[in-house]
Amino acid sequence: MSGIHQFVPMLHRFDAVGEHTRALRDQLAAQGVTTRIYTELPDPGTVGETRPYLAYEDEAEPGDVLVYQFATQSVMARWLVARRERLVVNYHSVTPPRFFAPWNNGIARLQVESLYELAEIGPRAVLGIAVSEFDAAELREAGCTSTVVIPVANVATPPTPPDPVTAERLRRDRDRRPGADAAGARWLSVGRLAPNKGHHDAVAALFVARMTTDPGARLTLVGTPSEPNYAHALRHYVISLGLSGAVDFVSGIDDAQLSAYYGASDVLVMLSDHEGFGVPLVEAMARGVPVVAYDAGAVSEVLGDAGLLLTRKHPRHVVSALYGLLGDPAECERLMAKGRERVVGMDLANAGNRLVATVRALADKAMAPGATGAAPS
Repeated sequence: MSGIHQFVPMLHRFDAVGEHTRALRDQLAAQGVTTRIYTELPDPGTVGETRPYLAYEDEAEPGDVLVYQFATQSVMARWLVARRERLVVNYHSVTPPRFFAPWNNGIARLQVESLYELAEIGPRAVLGIAVSEFDAAELREAGCTSTVVIPVANVATPPTPPDPVTAERLRRDRDRRPGADAAGARWLSVGRLAPNKGHHDAVAALFVARMTTDPGARLTLVGTPSEPNYAHALRHYVISLGLSGAVDFVSGIDDAQLSAYYGASDVLVMLSDHEGFGVPLVEAMARGVPVVAYDAGAVSEVLGDAGLLLTRKHPRHVVSALYGLLGDPAECERLMAKGRERVVGMDLANAGNRLVATVRALADKAMAPGATGAAPS
């Protein structure tokens, strides 16, 4: 029986690409579609959900549609180009190599290779699915002539309720802090600890804020360390600035715990240099948390006028803009209301259905009378 099968280099939990892949699988399975996830390398946390990609060679059926979740280099890319099945590229953006080069030359080289792979797989795909128009433009530049924009399918709408234990712990922690520490603003930054995410810029801005404007300001960084050298340097940077007691590093939490962190925060600070979508922007808007973000990649496309967009991120500029917003309750309320409206307008709850319908249409076409099930040569 033909199916719709996904290929991803590794299937990670608590990762935008991984959760998107799992969400699509669940949507397909709920509609009775035969679907499996194949990987190049197993992840210990999801090994029971995946199969080695070469196993597909013995499991292929006429009419199969293959969906490649493209975000980084993988030997699967050229292997998929050589297959005959209809191929869909679900593109999640490639972080430019220049961000990794100073920290990890190996990763930078892989990102260079991934751009070559994109140029090979783009013309081969019968359809490119991008999570933003920013990413769709990159797909078209790579030679993918048929593209559609469908936002990520793994954002919970309405938001997952906060974990009560985590929420209470965060409340008690704030209550225990004396004076300015208790009254200071709580900044939140969400995203894997990687050089392009700009966490170091948020730390620098926090230092300026504590020295000039808000001695009790605190920053929570929620994200998995995806580049060890950068993550290690970031922690040392925090220590060198005397911010050990003002910056919390958090990873490995579930959606309910993350929701509690949003609920305990006064502002989301997102100073990333490259974003193909920006899930934290949507999470913050949906939860009524004001957003201060650097205008890079798809950030303005996702945030629109529902947050404060920065054209530069010098620490003093960030602090001035952030506290200008927090000091204006009426403006905060206006932006939070716009954020909730914007999330509703995105129709994210239906993104999974749109994604499934788009891919199923290709599968139906492949199985139509007279169709070979193979991609056009």
